[in-house]
Amino acid sequence: MPKMDDSKNRTGIDGNEAVADYEYHTLMRLLGVSVSKHLLDENYTLVWANDYYYRLIGWPKEEYEARFHNRPDLYYANHQKQWNELVETVTSTIKADRNGYNLVTTMPRKDGSHIWVNISNVFSDEYVNGYQVSYTVITNIDDQIRMQKEQSVTYDNLPGFVARFQVNEEGFRFLGANERFRDFFDSSEQEGLAFGLSNVNTEKNRRVYLQNFSRMRRGERVHFTLQATDKTGGNLWFQVNANCIDWINDNPVYLVIYIDITDITEQRELQRQLEERSVMLHDALQTAERANRSKSEFLSRMSHDIRTPMNAIIGMTAIAGTHIDDRDRVKDCLGKITLSSKLLLGLINEVLDMSRIESGNLAITEEEFCLNDMLQNLVTILQPSVMAKQHTFDIRAHHLRHENVIGDPQHIQQVFLNILSNAIKYTPAGGKIMFDIREKPSNTAGYGLYEFTFEDNGYGMKSEFIEKLFSPFERADDADVLAVQGTGLGMAISRNIVKLMNGDIKVKSTYRKGSTFTVELPLKLQNESSVDYCLFMKNAILVVDDDRIACETTCERLDELGIRNEWVLSGEQAIQKIAEKHQSGKDFSMVIIDLKMPKMDGIETTRLIRKQIGSDIPILLASAYDWMEYESKALASGANGFLVKPMLKSALAYAIKKHAMKENEHASVVESSRQKRDYKGKKVLLVEDNELNREIAEVILAESGIRVETAKNGQEALERFMSSSEGYYGLIFMDLQMPVMGGLESTRKIRSLSRKDAQIVPIVAMTANAFREDVEAAKTAGMNEHLAKPLDIDRLHQILDRFISR
Repeated sequence: MPKMDDSKNRTGIDGNEAVADYEYHTLMRLLGVSVSKHLLDENYTLVWANDYYYRLIGWPKEEYEARFHNRPDLYYANHQKQWNELVETVTSTIKADRNGYNLVTTMPRKDGSHIWVNISNVFSDEYVNGYQVSYTVITNIDDQIRMQKEQSVTYDNLPGFVARFQVNEEGFRFLGANERFRDFFDSSEQEGLAFGLSNVNTEKNRRVYLQNFSRMRRGERVHFTLQATDKTGGNLWFQVNANCIDWINDNPVYLVIYIDITDITEQRELQRQLEERSVMLHDALQTAERANRSKSEFLSRMSHDIRTPMNAIIGMTAIAGTHIDDRDRVKDCLGKITLSSKLLLGLINEVLDMSRIESGNLAITEEEFCLNDMLQNLVTILQPSVMAKQHTFDIRAHHLRHENVIGDPQHIQQVFLNILSNAIKYTPAGGKIMFDIREKPSNTAGYGLYEFTFEDNGYGMKSEFIEKLFSPFERADDADVLAVQGTGLGMAISRNIVKLMNGDIKVKSTYRKGSTFTVELPLKLQNESSVDYCLFMKNAILVVDDDRIACETTCERLDELGIRNEWVLSGEQAIQKIAEKHQSGKDFSMVIIDLKMPKMDGIETTRLIRKQIGSDIPILLASAYDWMEYESKALASGANGFLVKPMLKSALAYAIKKHAMKENEHASVVESSRQKRDYKGKKVLLVEDNELNREIAEVILAESGIRVETAKNGQEALERFMSSSEGYYGLIFMDLQMPVMGGLESTRKIRSLSRKDAQIVPIVAMTANAFREDVEAAKTAGMNEHLAKPLDIDRLHQILDRFISR
């Protein structure tokens, strides 16, 4: 082969390399991307880069090399966030033993701006100076990122939520959404909605999908309404506008815009509610106006009702003054003054009670009491009013198994007095009033369910008044009723008290025929396991009463006591029955006769029985009235004793043991307030700042033989007590509100003294502060009792008997 010219050959090789180098650089320029070669050293040193690399960062090559010495770490010296991100990416790639990475980040430029770039890097097998070489391609994606951001801003500012869905054969595939959509539906970029285009599966939504799905599969534009729920579960309505913007694998891609039209959808409902509220406001206004009128009328009536007893008090005082030497006339005036004063006090107490109820300050207490005792108190209180109008009043007990209970006897008695007082007042003279007590089955262990029914044949009420009966200040507008004094507060107070006790009160009434009130109360039961009422008697007891129900309920009690019994409905029948038993030698063990019966009353029946068979059989007279008025006549006729209706088991047992079984049981007896008291030699300290009140109390106490010393305030009382010898004072009556030092503080200071009598001397509050919290405050301070003003004389003597008669 001919020998080739070496110089020609070399020239050919160099020419080929030049061509290849030209082609390479041309390719690098045409790619429009940055291509660079770096060492994987601590500086990520730049070995080589194409021209686009320098155009991308905005630095000429020579200037870049002179300033940064081909060290990217120096280039990023003022951009540590981007540099740290780059270093972390390279480091994690090496640790993961991967041969490259891809990173989207921002790159600083010479003019201070930043551009978004996509860095794609591959680690090669080439090494330079012991460092591995990596090849990097940097693509400028700034325009794409900014477009995405602008699109996102546009999405976020659209009047609703924006999402992209692909509609395939299976349904809707979620592709993405704006921030408002994700926040509302609580979904991520990857998660869609549970039920197609919404988060609820309702019948309406299913119908909408069925109507529009085939159209969306064809890429048609659609509009419809969907129901959805927010994060709190509230219902919302959306107008959905969906447009096909792309196709992927022959499946349309929709841009779906949700616009909240809940307000529009519910506008009619809102309008309806506004109309209802308008009606409610109108009704409330009318109610308020009625309440204002009621209060105005109440104040007018109160002015009249207060002035009436005040007029009586002033008038009777004037009359007594002009007839001072006429003892009977003065006595009559004083009696009328007392009645008017009590009426005035009752009016004031009702207003105060209603005020406490409305302010939520009425407290219900629990204490042990006996229903029999409470009922007898009612009889004693109501008897004068019943007798004044010549009413027939009876009390009957049905299936009463538990007499001893726990509750608030004062407030229960107040409710009963309100109802019974109304029955007496609003029933024409000679009317009939019945009070029935029934123990019903209780679903609560340890409690009894009691039903108290009050029935009268009085004026009755119209249906329109019954609806507002329990509202404060309301009174019927009948002429017969308006003539009766009252505040219109009693029934409102009663209902509130019953409600506070978890009970109920109902009323039925027929105009001109009468009314029936029913009160139902749950009362806690006392432990009666130790009480044995079972009695043994050889012969039966006869019950005589013109009221069949009264006979049956009394016999029911006798059955519970284990005593045989019979009953008749008149005095004549009783005399005949007793005579037959006497002739057969099987006399009754005892006879219980109603005091008031038609034709032949209890006293006359007793007299005739005694005339016929003698005095061997005990006879007791029963009545719902206090027997004091009939005592002398009844005893003269041959009666052995008295029973107060309703005859509860305990009262019957005691009476039978005492009169029929001749057991020597002693009942606790409270000395009658009618008897004259004598406390001679007893010393009492009266602490009162009001001169008139002090004079009244001093005279009343002095009339009982008490030596009274006075103090004008708590400080003076304390000094008097400290200067006295031990045991000098038998009792201290202490007002609460006084200048210098009040009664509570004075009591606490007396109790804190080191003397022996400081802890035992009785201290009784004598005050116009008569609310329950006042009583509790007095006892907390160390007082023994509480006596409210105006003074109840009987209550005053009970306190004297308790503390200084011992």
